[in-house]
Amino acid sequence: MNNDIDAAVQSIEWREDHVRILDQTYLPGREVYSDIRDVGRMWEAIKKLRIRGAPAIGIAAAYGMYLGIKELPENAFESFIVEVNRVAEYLEGAHPTATNLEWATNRIKSTIRAHKGKEISEIKKIVLQTAKTIHDEDKRICKKIGEHGGDLIPKDAQVLTHCNTGSLATGKYGTALSAIFHAHEQGKKPFVWVDETRPLLQGSRLTAWELMNAEIPMKIITDSAAGSLMQRDEVDMIIVGADRVAANGDVANQIGTYPLAVLAQENNVPFYVAAPLSTVDMDIDQGDDIPLVERDQEEILNYSDSQVAPKKAEAYNPTFDITPNSYITGIVTEEGTVEPPFDEGFRNIFED
Repeated sequence: MNNDIDAAVQSIEWREDHVRILDQTYLPGREVYSDIRDVGRMWEAIKKLRIRGAPAIGIAAAYGMYLGIKELPENAFESFIVEVNRVAEYLEGAHPTATNLEWATNRIKSTIRAHKGKEISEIKKIVLQTAKTIHDEDKRICKKIGEHGGDLIPKDAQVLTHCNTGSLATGKYGTALSAIFHAHEQGKKPFVWVDETRPLLQGSRLTAWELMNAEIPMKIITDSAAGSLMQRDEVDMIIVGADRVAANGDVANQIGTYPLAVLAQENNVPFYVAAPLSTVDMDIDQGDDIPLVERDQEEILNYSDSQVAPKKAEAYNPTFDITPNSYITGIVTEEGTVEPPFDEGFRNIFED
């Protein structure tokens, strides 16, 4: 166990010539680290949730871009950029909802175009350095999000969170969990209700694991128990993460977030979202325009090699839902907490 916030786990690292990830599909039972040396393995790691969480996916995509181009021929820039675009499109298909993925691939492509006059061998080095910079920036951003979010958490608060938004989902510290970690470090003694987050149990498997490592008091609850806790005044605030935020403040996040927000409003519980500004997509006006994905129905019908539904039963397994901005108290970013009207708040930030 470790109380030192700066000793937080790192789910993704660059190791000399490859990426090493903590494979989250094995947690909490085993800590398994996997080495990724090519773009195909990175695509598979994102698709299969070996690496997950919008910021971490963005970091993985940046490194994946380098892995996908490092062996390309270095003759002509025109043919090189065609292959760069192909690699980016391939990676983006692994997780269409997480805006950080496309944000990272676009940043790499822009960097390459900005250095068009250089030797391709030099451009490849610049791409790797850019990926490392994205990684380092995310660590700093998540620390700032935690500091701003920690200020919102009252002393001795009972905080409810959904899915996993800690170091496992980012470069380090997390987003929503970073706020809890920082409140704990400030001596505020938060207690955390951890939604199990069906069907893949990112809450009970991953968030609980991180909180226990940080020695923060918590209890796991079924997703359906959250409303009852709010009704009994046992939740002081809710803070969750986001995979994409529309320009108007609508939020796409792990399935189950929307009903939490509705219940929070019904029970007068503040509902916060914590996300870096890279998760805000100013090109998407509202939540209805955010692309959502559906995962394999077997994740519901079976768990850990055990059948949990009748044979031949069918299931619907949406991965994300949309929480309208009207249910959100504030969106915590590295620049502070944006409050309604969100479109105006975001414009002020991005135009500065």
